[in-house]
Amino acid sequence: MTHTPHAPAAPDVLTLGETMMALRGGGPLKLGGTMDVSIAGAESNVAIGLSRLGHAVRWAGAVGDDEAGELVLRTLRAEGVDVGAATRDPSAPTGLLLFEPRLPDVTRVHYYRAGSAGSRLTPAAVDAAFAGGAPRVLHLTGITPALGPSAAEACRRALRLARDHGTQVCLDVNFRSRLWSADEAATELRGWLPYVDVLIASDDELPLCLPTPSPDSEPEKSLLSGGIRELVVKLGARGATVHTADDTLHSPARQVQAVDAVGAGDAFVAGYLSALLDDADVATRLDRAVTTGAFAVASRGDWEGAPTRSELPLLTAAAGTVVR
Repeated sequence: MTHTPHAPAAPDVLTLGETMMALRGGGPLKLGGTMDVSIAGAESNVAIGLSRLGHAVRWAGAVGDDEAGELVLRTLRAEGVDVGAATRDPSAPTGLLLFEPRLPDVTRVHYYRAGSAGSRLTPAAVDAAFAGGAPRVLHLTGITPALGPSAAEACRRALRLARDHGTQVCLDVNFRSRLWSADEAATELRGWLPYVDVLIASDDELPLCLPTPSPDSEPEKSLLSGGIRELVVKLGARGATVHTADDTLHSPARQVQAVDAVGAGDAFVAGYLSALLDDADVATRLDRAVTTGAFAVASRGDWEGAPTRSELPLLTAAAGTVVR
């Protein structure tokens, strides 16, 4: 596996994980037809969202030495994401993701990522990413460690380096039942929590993070008392809630015409981290997060609808507004 030269400047955010070629059909795959070609990956979705909001972002991942890998790297570079720490693996392919819209509000996702280059991400790639300058924030998801032993060890290495460099850590649980079991996820992610400053999860993912899950316990209090600084709970159409040691804040979701919910969670994370990097208060972080999440819901694709900073006020425009 060969490394490309990394950029020397320290980024605002470092994230790592697998980005795949994404094919999006217009209906049932068994009927054939045309497909749109793009890329997809939770971590790179966040990276693109942050880059569009004006932040310096580095993505450390592995792609195959193939055309799909070139598409991944080319797209991320075009979006202003630093891929200097990315690796090309000549002995494994870039992963593939198929989106199958099956009902107006139901999309099936099919993964072809077993044995992919992304699943073989190494701790050495993480070392290279940090060698280019320690980030202010390390963003990880629960997807990457589910890909394989090497990718899981790369995440653990990133957590240790973040602690050594005083880097804040954000973890989005992002549980994927097609990649690993709830027990496997819980065993791995509970070991990460001592390193985590900002924990982001949907309400049904919280039990995966609790040392001793109990239906009668208050997971928010338990996690905050365990060292988490901010617990951000994504509630989908009901908005989101942030819990800190001092307060609990809730924001309803922005009302938009829903087009495609895929990628909304990643856009939400990008908005939250953007405001965190701006040193904004928790209420402002939450507001920006639900705003960027709404942009994603109102647009097709994983990351294509992510707003720039100048576009954030568009959601408050009256229906039928034409910006000239």
